[in-house]
Amino acid sequence: MLANSDEYMELLASVKSEIAESRHRAVLKANAELVSMYWRIGRSINDHAQWGSKFIETLSKDVRMSFPGTKGFSVRNLKYMAKFAREIDFEFVQQAVAQIPWGHITCILDKTISGAQRNWYIEATIRNGWSRAVLTHQIEGDLYGRQVLAEKVTNFGKRLPSPESDLAEKAMKDPYIFDFITQRETMAERMIEDQMVKNIQALLLELGTGFAFMGNQYHLSVAGQDFYIDLLFYNVKLKSYVVIELKAGSFKPEYAGKLNFYLSAVDDLLRNEGDSPSIGLLLCGEKDNAIAEYSLRDMDKPIGVSEYRLTGTLPKDVASVLPSPEDLLKRIASV
Repeated sequence: MLANSDEYMELLASVKSEIAESRHRAVLKANAELVSMYWRIGRSINDHAQWGSKFIETLSKDVRMSFPGTKGFSVRNLKYMAKFAREIDFEFVQQAVAQIPWGHITCILDKTISGAQRNWYIEATIRNGWSRAVLTHQIEGDLYGRQVLAEKVTNFGKRLPSPESDLAEKAMKDPYIFDFITQRETMAERMIEDQMVKNIQALLLELGTGFAFMGNQYHLSVAGQDFYIDLLFYNVKLKSYVVIELKAGSFKPEYAGKLNFYLSAVDDLLRNEGDSPSIGLLLCGEKDNAIAEYSLRDMDKPIGVSEYRLTGTLPKDVASVLPSPEDLLKRIASV
């Protein structure tokens, strides 16, 4: 029957795709026009700044009376429009800002300063398709500072071809913030790793766009011996495996040698044709940049070293009196 034929199903899929894409383009066009209108209204308000701020209340009331049921012209929103026009050039609005929703724009106006930082968050939102909640999280976590301004320790420039080296460098952060993990006074690496896996969505958000989780304590067999990688990912943008080794304490040079070995094994055992060289990331509680740089200088494989923070830290006087997970299990078992 026609409705069940492969040819018809292909046609149906094509029509559905065309409708969805057309609707998406219409939404983007409508959003661009709305954002541009808000900028022009904001400019008009700024042109009459000599009237003082009180006239905005009258303007809001009169506009809403003229267009009953129309939202977006509250006093608060009109003030956002004025700030929008004051702080962002219209050419940049047309090129980039009009691609994101107004709610994202007000968030950026509230939480960033004008200039390179603000422009970076706008472009990152477009590139990654962040929701407003994710955008807020990234700004409050100072992603710009940790990813753009940080003094990173890597050998990517020497061990990866361009543009892969630049992409890998831009993907790294220092420090990484795992604020979904509550730190106790002494916390073993395996406990931190387990919490990362239990909160995999939050972990992927912090690692960045393009990471796919392949497993933890990932087994490799080399010359009949067993080895286990702390965390293994594949990054679809970099087209490479990413091996993460987690260390609770300070960075030590021998950690780089072990990770170099893991990367050689992954390249031989897992890497497929078309994949870029595997990349290693050492996450340490703290590091000395000079020691880390010396350690990576003659390593064959691309490796980066970053610190991490567990920002859900409890005060010591509180953490010391709380029962451990093991104590809680014992108490439940005894009831």
